[in-house]
Amino acid sequence: MKKADVVEAFTILKTATPHPKSDLNYRSPFELLVAVVLSAQATDVGVNKATPALFAEADTPEKMAALGEDRIRHHIRSIGLYNNKAKSVYKLSQILVERFDSTVPGDRKSLESLPGVGRKTANVVLNVAFNQPTMAVDTHVFRVSHRLGLAKGKTPTAVEKELVRVIPETFMDHAHHWLIKHGRYVCKARKPECEKCIISQLCPSKLQG
Repeated sequence: MKKADVVEAFTILKTATPHPKSDLNYRSPFELLVAVVLSAQATDVGVNKATPALFAEADTPEKMAALGEDRIRHHIRSIGLYNNKAKSVYKLSQILVERFDSTVPGDRKSLESLPGVGRKTANVVLNVAFNQPTMAVDTHVFRVSHRLGLAKGKTPTAVEKELVRVIPETFMDHAHHWLIKHGRYVCKARKPECEKCIISQLCPSKLQG
């Protein structure tokens, strides 16, 4: 996609949704971190159904560590991979208390040192909680980036680096949200709804189809 088309595409997306928000429900950086860890290979809808009762009991690292792995597991048993996720949430809560003064760190290295936190999760937390211009690449962003010709990398990290390079800085505060939502609700995997797409005139996949 040409630079002028990239600017036009994100201008259109920004005009339609000036202030996009995460579909995950949270009230603090800690709750966001836990919710994103739980969302791996699961839907945001499913996570949002499980977390209210969990966060009612434990909305801080101290409370989550005190709650214990078994009780965490009980609350999230409806979410895929809940055994491993319960272990990660419990351990990361302990580490936040012991090493980070019960505060979610705002740097990538520290975040990625936490159990269950990979590059994508760190990017989400850095962007949403700390307003850093990061690009979290999930399956939706990966798919949309290829279809639009924004990035052709073969791995999420490669796509991330390409997107950071081609997307103007002025759009980077919300760029990953616009791409995620576009992929989730319009540019779907099996049957993209091109008739609903507000940037279809810029899409090489649509033009070829």
